Amino acid sequence: MPLPPSGDRAAALEFSSIVREFPSPSGEWPLRVIDGVSFTVERARFTAIIGPSGCGKSTLLHMAAGLVAPNSGAVRQDGELVDRLNRQVGLVPQQAQLLPWKTLLENVEMPLLFRGVATAERRRRASETIASVGLAGFEQHYPHQLSGGMQKRASIARTLIYRPELVLMDEPFGALDAQTRMLMQDDLQRLWGADRSTIVFVTHDLNEAILLADTIIVLSRRPARVKARMSIDLPRPRDMFEPFRNRGFAEAYERLWAVFKSEVAEEEAAAAGGADSG
Repeated sequence: MPLPPSGDRAAALEFSSIVREFPSPSGEWPLRVIDGVSFTVERARFTAIIGPSGCGKSTLLHMAAGLVAPNSGAVRQDGELVDRLNRQVGLVPQQAQLLPWKTLLENVEMPLLFRGVATAERRRRASETIASVGLAGFEQHYPHQLSGGMQKRASIARTLIYRPELVLMDEPFGALDAQTRMLMQDDLQRLWGADRSTIVFVTHDLNEAILLADTIIVLSRRPARVKARMSIDLPRPRDMFEPFRNRGFAEAYERLWAVFKSEVAEEEAAAAGGADSG
């Protein structure tokens, strides 16, 4: 089967007619999770993906990282087909996944170790990156000696240290308390503003999507399709602690909620129909 033609070659990342199925719980038939999803991610922009639980948001990130292949369709980075492990991206997972037997410094410098960077250069860059995420002074601490927010900062530092042009973030702040989450959002906004890498950020939080993103891709319930693509034009830097102080936030929220609300209503109607038929 021929691959779908590439669209915008100026895009940093392109999903083209993506279909992905997984075995159903009974194993009797395939469960279609993603059904013909197409969208592009603009270079040096912050793109958020939101949608109901189980609609394949994380699966799309894993496809961009080359960890999962689509059943049909294609993923391209900078116009090149992603058909194997993609070492050109940085992936920040939901859990920090730090190695417990290594110090913060050793965890953060690990990507450079794998790339053969000399020890002195590794240590210098690791120290600079650790400082950039507010963890200077904790270099010799082990993961169990760090708070959840500090572990998340360390995970982000480990990804940023090799300066990937494309960073994939899979609900990285979902498990944090509200105050720590706002602090992390503010940190991420600052870090992104400093180097303007391309970020694709999966979240289920509408406020988070609006406060961080330039573009929001809204996915439907499973099997996922693109429900809407929204541009967010709030001035930067944005106030993460009092969202409604941002000029235009209320209007952006109303637009996004109108799209999301219709999806929630459809999901509830489908669930009620299934209950009635049972």
